[in-house]
Amino acid sequence: MSTFRDERFLRIVGQIAFAAAVVLFALWCLGNYRARGLSFSFAFLQDEASFDLAEGMAFSPIDPYWKAFIVGLVNTIKVAILGIILATILGTITGVARLSTNWLISNIASVYIEIIRNTPLLVQLFFIYFAVALKLPELRDRLVLPGPIFLSNRGIHLVWWRPTASFTWWVPFWIVALVAAVGIYLWRVRLEGRRRRPVSRLPWAFLALVIPLIGWLLVPGNPLYADKPAVEGLKVVGGTSVSPEFAAILFGLVIYTGAFIAEVVRAGIMAVPRGQTEAARAQGFTEMQILRLIVLPQAIRIIIPPLISQYLNLTKNSSLAIAIGFLDLYAVSNTMLNQSGRIVEVFIMVMAAYLSMSLTISLIMNVANRRLAMVER
Repeated sequence: MSTFRDERFLRIVGQIAFAAAVVLFALWCLGNYRARGLSFSFAFLQDEASFDLAEGMAFSPIDPYWKAFIVGLVNTIKVAILGIILATILGTITGVARLSTNWLISNIASVYIEIIRNTPLLVQLFFIYFAVALKLPELRDRLVLPGPIFLSNRGIHLVWWRPTASFTWWVPFWIVALVAAVGIYLWRVRLEGRRRRPVSRLPWAFLALVIPLIGWLLVPGNPLYADKPAVEGLKVVGGTSVSPEFAAILFGLVIYTGAFIAEVVRAGIMAVPRGQTEAARAQGFTEMQILRLIVLPQAIRIIIPPLISQYLNLTKNSSLAIAIGFLDLYAVSNTMLNQSGRIVEVFIMVMAAYLSMSLTISLIMNVANRRLAMVER
């Protein structure tokens, strides 16, 4: 066969040609940029930012631009991670509820999914922020929930556990517990292989939590103490707080993405052959056992590929936080380019940051997908 007809050779040549075209286009853009008398440099990142950031890591106007960019990036990552976890939980529960034989539960899930999926995310964010978060009582008339948890138009204030001097003595107990949990889990996996029938794994692994509890009793003093919020005048001291902007963008992304994940979960469950569930019922399995041991392990292989897209959408949709004043990556970068005038450089940094986050999410989920596919074979 001729080399020029070899598919592998042509694929390599095509990739090299595409990479060369991208490099040439970038060089052309850079030359055109400089031909207009503009300089291309990231040296401005060392300059004083001259603006303040009220959300996230400690930051002052005398700090450099690069630190402001890091603050925005960390805020975005925080929203993305919490949003992915909570949206997955909400979507899974709603997707299972959508298939429930209970008329009320099924229809509540259906109404939630239809309303959220057919309403723009930006409209939902405006509603959550302006009609809910900012309409909470003022601090002096705050709502107090068990915990205590304070709800007001200044945000959510709740208890936060902080380490004490004896915390370092408690850490080894957690390390031993982690090693023990992994060992117990692997032992249960091998036991399942020998018995050739499903056995519980996680409940046994959680038994390792007894070790930190024993450590709590043996370590002198309490390793952690509850720092409770308290109102002093016009401010809240102690505990930790969540700003109205952070709460609005997080809840908005979770509620919106959770509806799409619910449909993904529902489709994955329905793709499992009905005969397997009927056979499990004939064997005496309960509905919860059928769902946990038979349906979900097979459905997860179908769910993961479209789930990747939903995680990526959640991460990129976090840029809408600028509409409600949350200082995420895009909002901080927008302030940076207005202050420095470095529009091209700042947008290159923003695109690189979102690309890095998206590739990281895709890599993690694709590894999980390949692992499950190997198990299936």
